[in-house]
Amino acid sequence: SSRTPTIVCFSSRGRQHSTMAPDKERHTPFLTSLIAGGIAGTTVDLALFPIDTLKTRLQSPQGFVAAGGFRGVYRGIMAAAAGSSPGAALFFGTYETMKPVIANLQSTYRGEEASSPALTHMISASIGEAAACLVRVPTEVVKSKMQTNAAGASSLSATFKLVVSEKDGRAFGSQVFGGLYRGYGITLMREVPFAFIQFPLYERLKVEWAKIQGFETSPLQAATCGSFSGGIAAAFTTPLDVVKTRLMLGSDKNGVKYHGANDVIGRILKEEGTPVLLSGIQPRVMWISIGGFVFFGAYESFRSLLMNFPR
Repeated sequence: SSRTPTIVCFSSRGRQHSTMAPDKERHTPFLTSLIAGGIAGTTVDLALFPIDTLKTRLQSPQGFVAAGGFRGVYRGIMAAAAGSSPGAALFFGTYETMKPVIANLQSTYRGEEASSPALTHMISASIGEAAACLVRVPTEVVKSKMQTNAAGASSLSATFKLVVSEKDGRAFGSQVFGGLYRGYGITLMREVPFAFIQFPLYERLKVEWAKIQGFETSPLQAATCGSFSGGIAAAFTTPLDVVKTRLMLGSDKNGVKYHGANDVIGRILKEEGTPVLLSGIQPRVMWISIGGFVFFGAYESFRSLLMNFPR
C-alpha cells in the first residue's frame, strides 16, 4: 500500500525524528491499535483505581462515608482488571479502523476541501465507544457494587452472581444478562459527548504541536495533549457520570429502585439539589487528567514500538 511521505529532521541534540507530514491523518493497523489500546487501558485503570473508587463513593446515594469512605479503596479492582484491557482494545481497534473509513466517506460525498477532521474523530470515537461499552458496562456495574460495599458484594464472584440475578427488566437483556447492562444507555450518553469533546481536541492539539516543531509529537507530548483534553471533557460530562453511577447502583439510599435516567435526575433535583449532579467532579477531573496522561502516553509508546517492530 502507498505510504505518506516521510519527513526526517534533527533536533538541536541530534536526535532523529521520523514522521508523517504533521497535517495528515495517520493510519494505525487494527491489530496494532488493539494491542496498544489493551495494554494502555490496563495500565491506567489499575494505577488510578483508588481515585476512581473515591469518585464512585462520592456519587453514591448513601453518601461517601456510608459507601466506605477511605477504607478498602481497592475493592473491585479485579473487576476493573478483567474489563479494562478488552474494553480499551475494542475502543482503539474500532477508533483507528474507522478514522480512514469516515475520512474517505467525507472525501467522497463532501469533497476533500469540505472534509472535517474533527467530524471524522467525533464519529470514529462514538462508534468506538459503542463497541467498548459492550465490555465496559458490565465491568462498571460489578465494580461499582463492590466499591460502594453493596449488600451481597463480598467478592468478585459473589457480586457477579448478585448482578446476574437481578432480572427485573430495568437493564438491556435482563432476562439473559440480569443487571450486567444496567446503565448501558446512559453510559453511551456520557461517553459519546465525552468523546466528542476529548478526541477532536486531542487530535487537534497533536497536529498543532507537530506543526510548530516540524515533526510528529512524541509519546510524552501526546500524553500531555491527552491529559488536557481529558480533563476538560471530564468536567463537562460529570452530571452524566453521576446519573450513570446511580443507575448502575440500582437504587437510592432507602433502597427505592431507580427507573431510568429521567427518574434519577428528577429525584436528585427534588430530594438532593442541583449541586449533587456535580458530585465527584474534583476526583473525576483529576483521575481522567492523570489517566489521560498515562493512557495516551502508554498507547502512543506501545503503538510506536509495534509500528517499528521488525516484521
